[in-house]
Amino acid sequence: MGNLVSFLLHPFRTLREQRNEFADEYVDDLIYHLTLFFAFGIYTVIRRYQTARNKAIPFIHESPEAADPSWNNAQTIPNAHLESHKYEQGLLPAYEAPGREYITCFDPATGLHLDTVMADSAAEIADKIERAGQAQKKWRETSFADRRRVIRSLKRWLVENQETCARVACRDTGKTLVDAALGEIITTCSKMDFLLEHGERYLRPETRSNPWLLFYKKSQVWYEPLGVVAAIVSWNYPLHNSWSPVLAAIFAGNGIVVKCSEHVVWSTVWFIEAIKQCLRACNFDPELVQLSYCYPDEAQALTRSPHVKHITFIGSERVGRIIAEAATTHLTPVTLELGGKDPAIVLPGTDIQKWGSTWMRGTFQNAGQNCIGIERLLVHRSQYEEVYSMMLERARALRVGAAVAADGVGTGVDMGSMISQLPFQRLEDMINSARNEGARIEQGGARLRHPYLENGAYFAQTVIGDVTPDMKIAQEELFAPVAVIMPYDTIDEAVEIANSTRYALGASVFGASKYQCLEIARRLECGMVAINDFGVFYLNQDLPFGGIKGSGYGRFGGPEGLRGLTNPKAVVYDRWPWLVYTSIPRQVDYPIRSPQQAWNFVSGLVGLFYADTWRGSFEHLQRILSTT
Repeated sequence: MGNLVSFLLHPFRTLREQRNEFADEYVDDLIYHLTLFFAFGIYTVIRRYQTARNKAIPFIHESPEAADPSWNNAQTIPNAHLESHKYEQGLLPAYEAPGREYITCFDPATGLHLDTVMADSAAEIADKIERAGQAQKKWRETSFADRRRVIRSLKRWLVENQETCARVACRDTGKTLVDAALGEIITTCSKMDFLLEHGERYLRPETRSNPWLLFYKKSQVWYEPLGVVAAIVSWNYPLHNSWSPVLAAIFAGNGIVVKCSEHVVWSTVWFIEAIKQCLRACNFDPELVQLSYCYPDEAQALTRSPHVKHITFIGSERVGRIIAEAATTHLTPVTLELGGKDPAIVLPGTDIQKWGSTWMRGTFQNAGQNCIGIERLLVHRSQYEEVYSMMLERARALRVGAAVAADGVGTGVDMGSMISQLPFQRLEDMINSARNEGARIEQGGARLRHPYLENGAYFAQTVIGDVTPDMKIAQEELFAPVAVIMPYDTIDEAVEIANSTRYALGASVFGASKYQCLEIARRLECGMVAINDFGVFYLNQDLPFGGIKGSGYGRFGGPEGLRGLTNPKAVVYDRWPWLVYTSIPRQVDYPIRSPQQAWNFVSGLVGLFYADTWRGSFEHLQRILSTT
């Protein structure tokens, strides 16, 4: 060990001593140490430069006043909805534009008025597409290092301001802070980490293999930006649903127009403005990212635009079909993430107490308004009553209220409100229909009249047992805090029930045997499966996200989603252009002098490269030579 240290510090002196060559001069060692010194200095300078270039840039984005839980300086709207400004005095801006549509923004947990905004017209949407396109022309030339710096700056800001972001999301959707942390903050951070660590690897030119016939060529796929893309997103996670497509789009070199749901305009404006502030701080054009908000009739200005090169839609099946049809106007590619009726199959012998908390979270998180939430819990009859009783007991204990209500009302809640009261009648009708068909309902089943928050959109946490596959409640997506528990007798029956709906987004399988769970997962018709968990496939942003059947098509997330926002251009060029390149043999050169010789040459070429045996290849080589 001592000799090794001596050699590293004084390599030339050590070698001389081993050879018994003693000299008074150690010029070589001096040069060695000077070389090390300068090399370390150069490394330090380069390292500091790279660190400074890649370092996150801080920026300031002021928190909205309404994000403060003590804020209650607004008008309370009874039975609040998007057009409350037409029926309640004082909700419209002081200077109302005649002939224009407006959107009422409100807190669904309290009914407090947040804002009333003017909806975009078709001309304004077209202008936003144009501005994003102009900014994208310069942005597409940026390096991956530039794009990572923007993502890294956004990540730093989100982590440092996560509580404010969670409160903004809660104020606009009625969810709890914990639900916001899980569904908004963590998933978005995971998305950014994926792009920072793997994004460039998936988008840089990729070398592909060549057939022997093209041994002298190099074949690559270049993933080039499309231009301006669009994302039409749902309201259940306003931060993540708006940021996620933006992050992927700009990292791929695109500009983007986000059309948010009318229900979350207030929060999405603030979330998108944070991205614009970040772009400004990084010295890039903030017009690269545009936000549009309007009613569905005007959205066709986005979906039918010839300047939009890709559309990502997250929402209902009904609206998804309309968007897909509109996109055919200019053959615009579409990724659709639609409804889900995700089953969770509980195999016989499963530890009920071990996974009970997962089933509760999968059912009641975000008041059930979760596209990959557990919509059906399929339990073997031998454990059915135990599971039903446990879910019933735990659901009854849930505290319902507002996470950001004034004067501490609703603090410490487990479940927040729904986005609005609009789906209540539909839910009650389906639940009553199930009750009439023999379903067991001992908890919930109707809208909840909160004792302190009478203007909130609350639906009681509901547990429905003895549900059969033919009931409407077992076939339709509920998107509500409703646990549907279904019994089965055999595993084949459970798989059949799981696959029986027109939806096929995600699924879960719970059981003691990993191998049995994986075998069941192979039989499920869906886009994603979690074993002994729910929805965890979305936390890993390296995985594609999406479904089949009525749940849509295409994928976002993972390399599939990232590359879906690019034009995969195939490029073939000569490896050694100075040595070998494609030339047309005289046998097939136009005008062809002898069709027979041309055929013998080409057919011999086929046999030379693709014959099954070496002997066959040799025979075809002789055939080629016979044409010379």
